[in-house]
Amino acid sequence: MLNREGARYLYLQISEVIRSRIIAELSPGDVVISEAGIQREFNVARTTARRAIRVLRNQGLVHTRQGQGTFVSVPGELQPVGRDKPLYRHIAGEIRERIKAGDLAARQQIPSEVTLVRSYEAARETVRRAIALLRDEGWVYSVPHRGTYVSPEEQWPSTTAGN
Repeated sequence: MLNREGARYLYLQISEVIRSRIIAELSPGDVVISEAGIQREFNVARTTARRAIRVLRNQGLVHTRQGQGTFVSVPGELQPVGRDKPLYRHIAGEIRERIKAGDLAARQQIPSEVTLVRSYEAARETVRRAIALLRDEGWVYSVPHRGTYVSPEEQWPSTTAGN
């Protein structure tokens, strides 16, 4: 089933197998195999299992509820992220658009990490990557132990970087 000697990463091969199962056997809301289940079935490391699930999540096929598991997504319920746009970029893009639209004003605190994790049903690390991207682009700045805030408008990027 898996080509361990091939040029294609194992996590991509596993995500394709699970994707096929979702299409053929599962319905929206059904539980998807867990990371531990992937580890056992495919005899892979935990990071490989996580990456396989992340690919499916980034494609919008599944969503994860912390402490409950991973489930088949209802089409149209969550905004599909697409293969070419990882979830952290999607989150950063939405926050960037809220800043541009004035929903988040200069020097205003953006939603907390916990709030973003819950609203996007994303892993904490995914949210951190989104915030780091916005920080690198100049849209936000962080104050240790206080939060992350929208940068003053004069510090915003002059181009539409990251869109």
